[in-house]
Amino acid sequence: MTLDGSYFETRLATDEADLLAVQRLRYRVFVEELGGDGSLVDHQRRLERDEFDPIVDHLILVDRRRSKDDLEHVLGAYRLLPGDRAEKFGRFYCDAEYDLDPLRRSGRSLLELGRSCMDAEMRGGTGMFLLWNALAEYVLGREIELLFGVASFHGIDTNQHAQSLTWLHEHHLAQEHIRPVARQTGYHRMDLVPQADLDRRVAMANMPPLIKAYLRLGGMIGEGAYLDREFNTTDVFLLVDTAAMSAKHKKFYETRWQSQ
Repeated sequence: MTLDGSYFETRLATDEADLLAVQRLRYRVFVEELGGDGSLVDHQRRLERDEFDPIVDHLILVDRRRSKDDLEHVLGAYRLLPGDRAEKFGRFYCDAEYDLDPLRRSGRSLLELGRSCMDAEMRGGTGMFLLWNALAEYVLGREIELLFGVASFHGIDTNQHAQSLTWLHEHHLAQEHIRPVARQTGYHRMDLVPQADLDRRVAMANMPPLIKAYLRLGGMIGEGAYLDREFNTTDVFLLVDTAAMSAKHKKFYETRWQSQ
């Protein structure tokens, strides 16, 4: 997919240069900006990578003016892991943080989303708009029914995120029969603020943009936050039913197009 009149396109990564550029982008965002780390992170080459990279689809935003040689041509990325591929591999990434048995028992087709990141110069513009449109094409073309993944608050001091976490817990919990629960290794309760002190304006103002985007598509959350100390994040499980997403996505993006 290409935005008319622009130099940007969205597509799946096709070769080693694309994958390395994705890992370089993730290093800039997750390691240099946010202070994350991991056992397979290559600090010498500035690559953020892990064992899932070879088996997933990497949806990327590419600046076609840039050469692949310098690994700077990828400005945005999303990692996509279909359920059948995860079954062959043995697990989803989220299995380490949440009990996904309710999703597996649902019998519905699954897609895990992860490692969403955008180059600083593209944030707040059309970059995520392009990626989300490409994601919708991927999802609808493969008849995916449930999308899920974790989205993060920076840092593991939950007091800083108390209003947002409590709002999510009180207003967006998924139905119990499909609601994953955070594993005890990093579990942290989300109902941190008394109802009388809960302020929607403050909660939404401090909500990460990615979480707000999921909520606009009818997103629901799992039970409990997960403190990821390795990446220095407070993670929230997000779930979207594509039956609801399809209508909401169309309305949301039609509005965006008309406003540009």
